[in-house]
Amino acid sequence: PSQSPHFDVLLNNLAVRNNVRYSPPVLPPADRPDEATILSRVALILSGLGAQADPALVDAQVIAMTLAKETQDPDSPVAGRDVDELTGMLPAGPGYERRLDMMLRLGPYGDAFGAKPEGLTLEKLKANPHGIDLGAMQPRIPEVLRTPSGRIELAPEPIVADVARLQEALSRSAGGFLLIGRRHLRSNNSWMHNLPGLSGGSNRCTLQIHPDDAADLGLTDVAIIKGPGGELLAPIEVTDVMRRGVVSLPHGWGHNRGGTGQQLASSHPGVNVNQLNDGTHLDRLSGTAVLNGIPVEIAAAG
Repeated sequence: PSQSPHFDVLLNNLAVRNNVRYSPPVLPPADRPDEATILSRVALILSGLGAQADPALVDAQVIAMTLAKETQDPDSPVAGRDVDELTGMLPAGPGYERRLDMMLRLGPYGDAFGAKPEGLTLEKLKANPHGIDLGAMQPRIPEVLRTPSGRIELAPEPIVADVARLQEALSRSAGGFLLIGRRHLRSNNSWMHNLPGLSGGSNRCTLQIHPDDAADLGLTDVAIIKGPGGELLAPIEVTDVMRRGVVSLPHGWGHNRGGTGQQLASSHPGVNVNQLNDGTHLDRLSGTAVLNGIPVEIAAAG
């Protein structure tokens, strides 16, 4: 991250204050292509030009297509202007900075390529390394809504129609268990497993199970977990925070592969919960892969 530029377009959706900031690389790039170059080369391969084509072609194409569309849009701040003129106003430098400058200038706070001199440009962001405060958040509902009713639809028909399937699943008592995930506070996926100060205590890869379920199965130490994709052995952790019929394994474990160099993590590797999933199960409503809440069988080891 210290060798990469950063302009946030994700977490600012959760901001409590309207702001903008650009962080250029702090350290010189490593002896390898940067992320923007890698992605550009992938795009060149997919387009049939090959990996050896100039990555700058991708930036140039994105800029040309975006400005062509904007100049033809009567509601754009650059409507009717010349594409070549606008392209020439972008700063010299990496393609990702030229694209960012273009998007800033076209945006609601931008300088509209000189038409609003007080507006944002990449040059202004670089001159304010701690960011620029754009003021308090502004209400935009119902302006931004694109629902047919023009309202926030809390119960759209596709979801309402699927409630019956949910109720059926909750009332099903066909044996077996439902496996859900877990994330430890000090684990943060698997990033912390090689740090001595964060690797002990409750930060363990255990199968959490309700006491009554553990008693019914005769579990005392280690359980066999069988899922659609395979089976694992994991130590049990009996706890009444689990609902009967539901068990939990944390994700981000399974540090038993060689060559990672993580000696501490590999000394208590845990198990890779993904190995229980065969990857074929999709959620009917959204079409996304089911990674949580999969059916498993539990038995005592041995």
